[in-house]
Amino acid sequence: MRPTGRLHLGHYFGALQNWLKLQEEYECFFFVADWHALTTHYEDTSSVAENTLQVAMDWLAVGLDPAKSTMFIQSDVLEHAELHVLLSMITPLSWLERVPTYKEQIENLKDRDLGTYGFLGYPLLQSADIVIYDADFVPVGEDQVPHVELTREVVRRFNTSFGLSIARAFFDDATALKRLMDLAPQHLKRESYDPYDSVYIRAAHALAHESGIANFIEAMGKSGRYFRSTEVLVEPGHLLTQTPRLPGLDGRRMAKSYGNAIWLSDTPDDIRKKTRNMITDPQRQRRTDPGRPEVCPVFAWHKLFSPPDVIAWSDSGCRTAGIGCIECKSAMADNLVKWIEPVQTRRKEFEAHPEKVWSILDGGGKKAQSAARKTMKRVRNAIFKWDEAKGK
Repeated sequence: MRPTGRLHLGHYFGALQNWLKLQEEYECFFFVADWHALTTHYEDTSSVAENTLQVAMDWLAVGLDPAKSTMFIQSDVLEHAELHVLLSMITPLSWLERVPTYKEQIENLKDRDLGTYGFLGYPLLQSADIVIYDADFVPVGEDQVPHVELTREVVRRFNTSFGLSIARAFFDDATALKRLMDLAPQHLKRESYDPYDSVYIRAAHALAHESGIANFIEAMGKSGRYFRSTEVLVEPGHLLTQTPRLPGLDGRRMAKSYGNAIWLSDTPDDIRKKTRNMITDPQRQRRTDPGRPEVCPVFAWHKLFSPPDVIAWSDSGCRTAGIGCIECKSAMADNLVKWIEPVQTRRKEFEAHPEKVWSILDGGGKKAQSAARKTMKRVRNAIFKWDEAKGK
């Protein structure tokens, strides 16, 4: 998550609720994405540190456990940036420009100057964030699947470029060379060849990239013994998560920019005051008009925070005009306050001792860096062949 400040109910039901389940089933890495915050808000960084603390306190308050998952700050692990640089050397611009959210954000954030390399390259930084931990899965909603697919493409390109080894004996096998040229892309074909011309290496890599290394080696038939493939980076999958749409106080998507959110740290009085102004079914103009709970944001919140008997009371009372909207909102607010009370109690403990939060993030950063360094050692050696050069 980017450090944009305290978190609201939309963050909880859109992500944190799922994270709590995942930390029980997987080894998870969660980080505050301070570098990503710069891609759209580089002009003012004065609140990044404070917002990072607020985000981390909300994580801990809802139940993320540093004993079960790794929580850290992105910029504490410099290997993210190093891998991003190396991946940027092989990633075509067109791949970044076609990411759906790229043009979408440029259109939606017209008040900001997003004509920067950092903004164009932020999906690739996300890719580095993912693969540096050999991630098997990335939990995302449907709108984020293209980002994972970009990562998979980049990984395949990287592994083809630096994980495919060609034995020198291959260049002495005329039959294998002919087979390669028969299959090679048109722009790599020539009428005559020097057996040691790098065109063969380029053709092999091009074919491996297009068809996958395993398929390429199989297609080369007996010459497969001349090739060795190494999975330098792990190709991640996506773990599609259902993110229930939590309407904001005005019925739109809950968002800080809309001013329609209930914060996880709001006081009970603030919660009751805000919910009194929630919109309801627009057809219910008078107290005696029957309503439609299925289109009412208040009822949607009842289903999340109220017990079954109150949900049934709200449903029936709305449809029959047996209860008024003010009465319905008040009951929902009472149950929301009860639901959020344990979260706020834990948060107050961390607010009283912010040094504990920083210590958790620092410890998580060290653990994350240890894992990232293993990946980067593998990556550097694949690109530059350091072990081979040093005779290891």
